Amino acid sequence: MTNKRRLLAGGAMVASLALMAGLTACSSDDGGDTDAPLEDTYVVATDTSFVPFEFKQDGEYVGFDIDLINAVADEAGFKIDLKTTNFDGMIPGLQTGTFDIAIAGMTIKPERAEKVDFSDPYYKSGLRIGVPVDNDDITSVDDLEGKNIATRLGSTSADYIEANIEGATAQTFEQLDQAYLAVQNGTSDAILYDAPNVAYYIQTKGEDSLKMVGELLEAQDYGIAIAQGNENLVAAIDDALATLKENGTYDELYEKWFGEAPPADE
Repeated sequence: MTNKRRLLAGGAMVASLALMAGLTACSSDDGGDTDAPLEDTYVVATDTSFVPFEFKQDGEYVGFDIDLINAVADEAGFKIDLKTTNFDGMIPGLQTGTFDIAIAGMTIKPERAEKVDFSDPYYKSGLRIGVPVDNDDITSVDDLEGKNIATRLGSTSADYIEANIEGATAQTFEQLDQAYLAVQNGTSDAILYDAPNVAYYIQTKGEDSLKMVGELLEAQDYGIAIAQGNENLVAAIDDALATLKENGTYDELYEKWFGEAPPADE
């Protein structure tokens, strides 16, 4: 700051040139070049228990997110090195450089966007309630007051419980299967989590033991998370997503995993 004041005192022209040089240096240092070449390979973090977005089947990782990030990588021209981790370890891993990209049904939230960059939204979700099939006392979010509610550690649903449901206890689990089992064995009164996952679980593993109740809560956008300072990678991913939506690939993947065409606003 002292040097700048001396330059200003010495003449406006010199100060202006110095400021321009400083801004140029900052731009080149913080990864702001969207035209910089991409790496050949990026480390992509995902989870293994968020069906139908990502899960392990017959020894392989499958799901909507897995198909989508592979299609994005093919379109953008890079390869991926897929790694698995717990959901709550993804953002710290991006911050420390362990991962370059993370995709795991991650909601775009302001507090997350302060720590990582996000792609354009690729899926619109919300929260749904699941309860035991013989439970007729819980029919809406209002009935969850004072209840024990299972959900995932580090999720937006955990935040929602704490902020909006009076007297409720958010019982958080690293793995989603643990959360559903807590409801099935009576440790938790209900589960509150992302709508597509609750619906998929109840249609498959929980079809005889759980049911969905209440309305869709908190419309949310999912995004692909990218370590900060990689604006060229963010731009490439956004361009690839746009192309996949234009050429019909996105629609094909959506129908494959959700059994219907995507809504018009997708």
